Amino acid sequence: MSGCTDNTAVNYSADAITDDGSCFFFSTTPFIIETPSGFPEMNIPSNNPMTVEGVSLGEKLFKDPILSRNNTQACINCHQQNFSFSDPNQYSTGIDHIQGIRNASALINIGWNTSFNWDGSSLTLEEQAFEPVSNPIEMHNDWKVVESTLNTHADYPTLFKEAFNIDYIDSNYVVMAIAQFERTLISANSKFDRYLKGEAQLTVSELGGYAIFNSEKGDCFHCHGTQMFMDNLFHNNGLDPEPFTDLGLGKITNNASDNAKFKTPTLRNIELTAPYMHDGRFSTLEEVVEHYNSGGEYSLTVDPLMKKLGVGLQLTNQEKQDLIAFLKTLTDNNFISEK
Repeated sequence: MSGCTDNTAVNYSADAITDDGSCFFFSTTPFIIETPSGFPEMNIPSNNPMTVEGVSLGEKLFKDPILSRNNTQACINCHQQNFSFSDPNQYSTGIDHIQGIRNASALINIGWNTSFNWDGSSLTLEEQAFEPVSNPIEMHNDWKVVESTLNTHADYPTLFKEAFNIDYIDSNYVVMAIAQFERTLISANSKFDRYLKGEAQLTVSELGGYAIFNSEKGDCFHCHGTQMFMDNLFHNNGLDPEPFTDLGLGKITNNASDNAKFKTPTLRNIELTAPYMHDGRFSTLEEVVEHYNSGGEYSLTVDPLMKKLGVGLQLTNQEKQDLIAFLKTLTDNNFISEK
């Protein structure tokens, strides 16, 4: 305990000794992620472990317009909880009243994602959280300005000290806190989940839709399988013929074979996250089902899993209704109401 004048201290690290030689304790409370049934363990970065203090700070930052240049827009404005942390508008509008070109992704179970954004342009939640702040059509701020604002704030220096034991707030810790909060956005208490546990019953229509979903008749399970209802992959699902107006993954990889491929979204809470597709072109689930029922558009990069191009699924009206009824069993109302 050399260098520490407080002889009562028993657990501290070297950076817990102040300039005058006195000691202070720095400790955080682990935040335990409860892995839903059928999910793998969440891959949490070793340099950003989950803590109660970090999650609480991240939630505050997520909801605070202080990150935007004119203090008018927060993350939650484009990822609204009652819409399962998505935007009910086709395109989100930034602080300068400029619209984006893609629909804001729903933030559901994203701690299990292996890439982020529709085009996979970010590989970690921390990396993704950097983007909206400096994006000129979103929060349109400068990270140096954000750091200055947070470091002179009445509350944030103490909160960052409690979460990360730092005396200067830099952007890396801001995104670390936001990422911690986002990893807690876990949805796994839908009617379908309760059905699997034997705690709820599905209707005849919902069971019919479940059967269609998991068969070649509906062909949904290939991309939306497992309990996460997504595959962490990218697909061209036959939305458009060539030439493409949005290259998606192809713009990131510069590989023409990736053109018009977009990340598979989870179908959990799909009832709450309209409009649909990367550009929000479909307003209803009925329109989405009809797209696949019609067979979609051919292009050179269309996914081989779109096996019924030009023919379509040929579902009857009742079968389409059943499929939608099943999709609505994936709605988790607790997720949109709980703090």
